[in-house]
Amino acid sequence: MTPGHPHSYSHDSRTHPAPPAHDHEAHHHGALASDTAAEPAGHGDHSGHSGHAAHAEHAGHSGHAGHSGHGDHVAQFRRLFWIMLALAVPVVAFNSMFASLLGYGLPDLAWVPWVSPVLGTLMYVWGGRPFLTGGLAEIRDRKPGMMLLIALAITVALLSSWGASLHLLSHELDFWWELALLIAIMLLGHWLEMRSLAQTSSALDSLAALLPDEAERVEGEQIATVSPEDLRVGDVVVVRPGASVPADGRIIDGAASMDESMVTGESRPVRRGTGAAVVAGTVATDSGLRVEVTATGDETALAGIRKLVSDAQASSSRAQRIADTAAGWLFWFALGSAAVTALVWSLLGMPDSAVVRTITVLVIACPHALGLAIPLVVSIATERAARAGVLVKDRLALESMRTVDAVLFDKTGTLTRGEPTVTGVEPAGARTADEVLALAAAAEADSEHPLAKAIVGAAEHRGLGLASARDFTSSPAEGVSARIEDTLVAVGGPHLLERHGTAELPVAEQWRDEGAIILHVLADGEVIGALRLADEIRPESRAAVDALHAAGSEVVMITGDAEAVARTVAGQLGIDRVFAGVRPEDKAATVASLQEEGRKVAMVGDGVNDAPALAQADVGIAIGAGTDVAIGSAGVILASSDPRAVLSVFALSRATFRKMKQNLWWAAGYNLISVPLAAGVLAPVGFVLPMSVGAILMSASTVVVALNAQLLRRLDLSPEALTSPRP
Repeated sequence: MTPGHPHSYSHDSRTHPAPPAHDHEAHHHGALASDTAAEPAGHGDHSGHSGHAAHAEHAGHSGHAGHSGHGDHVAQFRRLFWIMLALAVPVVAFNSMFASLLGYGLPDLAWVPWVSPVLGTLMYVWGGRPFLTGGLAEIRDRKPGMMLLIALAITVALLSSWGASLHLLSHELDFWWELALLIAIMLLGHWLEMRSLAQTSSALDSLAALLPDEAERVEGEQIATVSPEDLRVGDVVVVRPGASVPADGRIIDGAASMDESMVTGESRPVRRGTGAAVVAGTVATDSGLRVEVTATGDETALAGIRKLVSDAQASSSRAQRIADTAAGWLFWFALGSAAVTALVWSLLGMPDSAVVRTITVLVIACPHALGLAIPLVVSIATERAARAGVLVKDRLALESMRTVDAVLFDKTGTLTRGEPTVTGVEPAGARTADEVLALAAAAEADSEHPLAKAIVGAAEHRGLGLASARDFTSSPAEGVSARIEDTLVAVGGPHLLERHGTAELPVAEQWRDEGAIILHVLADGEVIGALRLADEIRPESRAAVDALHAAGSEVVMITGDAEAVARTVAGQLGIDRVFAGVRPEDKAATVASLQEEGRKVAMVGDGVNDAPALAQADVGIAIGAGTDVAIGSAGVILASSDPRAVLSVFALSRATFRKMKQNLWWAAGYNLISVPLAAGVLAPVGFVLPMSVGAILMSASTVVVALNAQLLRRLDLSPEALTSPRP
C-alpha cells in the first residue's frame, strides 16, 4: 500500500489508492450489519468479530509437505540425464552384443571393444551414483524399493559385462548397452519425478511481505522513517490512510475502518477507534492513525500465523509412493527368482548356465517401464492440469484428492466474490427503486470506498444516468452527502439516521437477520429508501456444491464472518455444515477436527488466514486470485476463482491414479512374465528366453506405458463438462 497524503484522513480522499478489492465487504461509514452491537459513541462501524485476537500455536498433521531443495534436484537430474544420454549413444552403438542383435558390423579397430566398457563404467560411477546411494539408504532403512532395485541391476550388469569383456564370462552377459539404457531411462524418470515434486516455499516469505517496508515512528516532534524490525514495544507509529500497520499495537489517536481480511478473513473493514487493538499487516482504509506498538517480531499475530503454517508443513508426513511399494515387492521377487535359478541350474549340473541365467534374471528384473510408470503419468497430468488452470505443486496432493470425502470452502473470495454488491433496493414514499439508487450513486460518485463503488456500479449496471453532484462531504462515522440539483442527498448507516432523528425502514430488520450491510438514503433529511449490500455469491458456486454432492462429498463452509452472513450463504448454496466466526488460528483446528472424525479433507481458500488450514488439510487448494501466502501453503492452485475448478482436481486425481495402476500392471506384468522365462522355467520344453527377446519385451513395455500415459491428455477438465448432469 502506498501511503496517502500526510493530512488526508478521509476515506473518500483522492490522494490515496482504494483498499484492495480482495475480501472487501466493507462496513461503509457506519453501515448497519448483521452483527451490530453496542459500541462507544463515535465508533462509526459495528463488528461483532475479534478476528485478530488470540493466536494460540497449533501444529498438526498435514497431507502434504514442502520439498525444500527440489528445485536444485530438478536441475541436477536434468543435467545428469542429458550428459548420460550423450554417453549412452556410443556405449550402445559400439557394443558388440547390441550390434549382433540389430545385425550390423563394428569397425575392426583395437579401441572399438573398449568404448563400451570405459564409457559404461563412467556412466555407472557418475550417472548411477544417485541410485547407488539411494540403494544403500534403502538397505540401511531396511525398506528395499526402486533405488535398490536399480542399483542391483546396474551393479550386476557392470560386473557381468566386465566379465564378458575380459572373456571371463559368456559373451551373452555383455550387458553394456543394457546398463547404459537403464541408467539413462531411470534418470529421465527421476528427472520427471523431481520436476513434478518441485515446490516453491513462498508461503512464509509472502506472510512477511504483508508488512510495510518502512514504518513512521514518532520521535518527539519529529517523525522518523525506520524499518519495522527496529520498532520496540511502546513506540508510537503513524499509519497513513491506505497504509499497512507495521506491528501489533493499540490505537491512541484517530479512528479508521481497518481492512483485516488478509489476516482474519473478515469480509468487511472493521471500525477501530482509540483504545482498539490493531494487527500488523492490516490496512487503514480511510483515515490516519497513531498506534502504540504492543508486540513486535515473533510476538505479532502475523508471526503466529506464520508459525502455524511452518509447523503444519514441517510436521506433515509423505505417503509411501505406489511405485516404491511395487519396486520393493519386485526386489524380493527378483532376488528370490535369482536364488532359485542359481540353485536349480547348479543342481542340474550346469554351473555355466546357472551363472548366465542368474545374472540375466537380476538384470532383467529392473524394468525400464516401472521407472517411468509413475513419473510419466504425473508429468502429463500436471501439464494437462496446467492447461485447465490447475497448478499442481505437490504430487501427493493430487494423488490424495481422489480419497477426499469432505471439501471445506472458505466463504469470502472463494464461494463469494469477496466484494460488496447491491442486492436490494427498498424505496419509501413516492420514490421508485431506480430513483433511490440513482440519487445514492450520484452522491457516492466521488467516493473511493468499496461500498460507494458497489452502489455506482449497480446504477451503471441498470443503465441509470448519474446526475452531477456538488458540495461533496464525507464522515467516517456517518456517511457521505452531496447536493444534487437542489436536493441534499445523504447515504449512510445508523449514525446518519440518529443525527437526523429518523427511523430505519421496516425491511432493515429482515436484511439484518440475513447478514446484509444496510445503508439508508436521505433527501433533505427524510428517508427515501434503503440499500441492501452483501458479498455477492459467485454464480458458479451452486453448480460446484451440487456436483460435489453428486460425487459423494460433504461440503463444509468456514468463515470469519458472523453467523447470520454465513447462514444466509450456506442456505442459498445448499451447504451441509457451517463454521462461522472462526479465527485464523482456529481454522487449522477445524480442519483437524474433521480429520479426527475420519474425514479426508480438502481445504479451499484464498487468504492469509487460510494458510494454516491449507497446510493442515489432506489436500490444500488455493484459489489463484488469492494471496501469495495461501498459494504458497497449498498443494494445488486454481488459476481461476471459479469454485467448479475443484472438480477438475477430483477428476484429474481419479484419472491419474487409474493410469498409475494401469502402468504399474504393465510394468510389473513384464517382470512377472519375463523373469521366470529368463530363469528357464520353460527349459524342460526347450524354451529359454534369449536376451534379445527380453530387450524387445522391455522396450515394448516402456512404449505401452508411455502411450497409456498420453491418454490423459484427452481428459476434459472444463467446469461445464464436470458439472453437467450425467445421462
